[in-house]
Amino acid sequence: MAAGKRRERMATWNDVSKIALALPGVVEEPWGQLGTKAWKVAKKGFVWERPLRKSDLAALGAKAPTGAILGVRTADLEMKEALLASDPAVFFTTPHFDGYPAVLVRLGKIRVAALRDVILDAWLARAPAKLAAEYAKRSSS
Repeated sequence: MAAGKRRERMATWNDVSKIALALPGVVEEPWGQLGTKAWKVAKKGFVWERPLRKSDLAALGAKAPTGAILGVRTADLEMKEALLASDPAVFFTTPHFDGYPAVLVRLGKIRVAALRDVILDAWLARAPAKLAAEYAKRSSS
């Protein structure tokens, strides 16, 4: 490795929580019947813990990943497709999400900087316009 270059580590649930909660208006709450974690802005989920279900495992077969899975809302279906094409080792989907603007992330395969970008984009897709504009203004100054 070149001198002065550090290899960035892969993301953890602690990173998800830290990144999401640093954004304005975000709360961490239980999600669904399983009580997994979700991060919401204005009562809208934008990232959430998403264990694979039996139907997901059946659909994915031998390609079903193991380990921590993060659900991430995307701005639209085009962004979903772009993420899926950008890094299939990290981003994937299941039939459950067909027609829905969200992707699944293999948490142990994404670097923290990339996770930060994905979470910010998801937050921007769900945050009220005024809150997003205020954040953008503060971030650019």
